[in-house]
Amino acid sequence: MQLSIGSRCCRSVSSLLFALLLIGGRYDGADGHRFGYSKPDQRRWSKAHQSCAGAHQSPIAIHSHRAVPLYMPAIELVGYNNLLPGPMTIHNNGHSVSLSIPKTDPTSGKHPYIFGGKLENEYELEGLHFHWGDKNNRGAEHVLNDIRYPLEMHIIHRNKKYKSVGEALGYSDGLTVLGFFYQVTEQDAPSINTLVRSFGQIVDYDQTLQLNHTFTLQSLIDGIDLTRFYTYKGSLTTPPCSEAVTWVVFPDLLELSVNQMKRFRTLDTGIHGSPMVDNYRALQPIGNRRVFVRKVNSRYTGLDVFEGRHHSKWDWVY
Repeated sequence: MQLSIGSRCCRSVSSLLFALLLIGGRYDGADGHRFGYSKPDQRRWSKAHQSCAGAHQSPIAIHSHRAVPLYMPAIELVGYNNLLPGPMTIHNNGHSVSLSIPKTDPTSGKHPYIFGGKLENEYELEGLHFHWGDKNNRGAEHVLNDIRYPLEMHIIHRNKKYKSVGEALGYSDGLTVLGFFYQVTEQDAPSINTLVRSFGQIVDYDQTLQLNHTFTLQSLIDGIDLTRFYTYKGSLTTPPCSEAVTWVVFPDLLELSVNQMKRFRTLDTGIHGSPMVDNYRALQPIGNRRVFVRKVNSRYTGLDVFEGRHHSKWDWVY
């Protein structure tokens, strides 16, 4: 699906802005100001970006009893056990904290990518970022069975058939985002501590830090049951809200401690000293879209058993 921004020029500019946003760069909106998350600010998004008023927007509320069970392959995470190439950069971009990862030699085959589920192509890793709340009863963008968790991580991947994120944003199959929820516990979680311990050096807006160590993506999601997930067609949750995203949301929960959660809230937006909290978009109407949940064989033994392997049987239904 093409972006509904109008001319090719406008589409290119909007795509470039989000590409900068995705890799941790500064993004100023069309009016010269960075977008905000207050209710009035979010209502203004569609004035500058027509797609933000589209019919297939994200995030949404997911209800397990309404999701359509479907046999489909698991999501295969290739290279997630490899140490990420460095130097990686962590960035306070004023609306989130993002991690950008240098691209490896495409012939090396070491840069992480994913396939499976309802995806018809391979999707290459671009980066990750987080959304969180001022209190522990909110923060995640998606709501699962009427629960809004305090933190949600998005790992962004680009369809390999497109040369850049900017190009990918012009197509409905351009990006895939893996969404993971966190719950707050008493003990520090070693997995996320790798990132959280660096937040003290990027408290102020637009500060960046090159990490002097590396880790694997798998270490961030250890313990998650990757065999069960929800998937639907949606959009970016920030301007320009391009309807170019296949969402894959895992219901299993990651953990972080109260103190680690507080470290997210120490970051500053750079706007009148405002703390970076409640940086999540309001829920969007599902409309006539369907949310699918991966169904596994009742006698699942570790070997995936699927029905209807042909993509023609998995066509999206709106």
